[in-house]
Amino acid sequence: MREDGKIDYVELPGGGALPALKAFYAGAFGWAFTDYGPDYAAFNEGLDGGFYGAAEDAAQVAAKPLPILYAHDLEAMEAKVKAAGGAVVKPIFAFPGGRRFHFTDPAGNELAVWSEA
Repeated sequence: MREDGKIDYVELPGGGALPALKAFYAGAFGWAFTDYGPDYAAFNEGLDGGFYGAAEDAAQVAAKPLPILYAHDLEAMEAKVKAAGGAVVKPIFAFPGGRRFHFTDPAGNELAVWSEA
């Protein structure tokens, strides 16, 4: 069961190398993937996550993981993040499967919060 404020998903940069990444993780650890278009491969291997893999994505973002928290009420969680001193860096937007926003904490770490609705 998904809970507010708990790490629910992690996205990792693919740097335009999704086929190689999928082959590596499948070979080394037996992971299986669900593809969502040519630039995204999701996994469910203890913690759900995915690799985003377009070459242009690699150029636009720093190569580091993106922890994603869950919220039943996305707008309420966004308000809590702001009230606690977080800075919203990507306002709420829709994606296949739900909606989310990105924020940075006081140390500059970027995280996201998502909701199904």
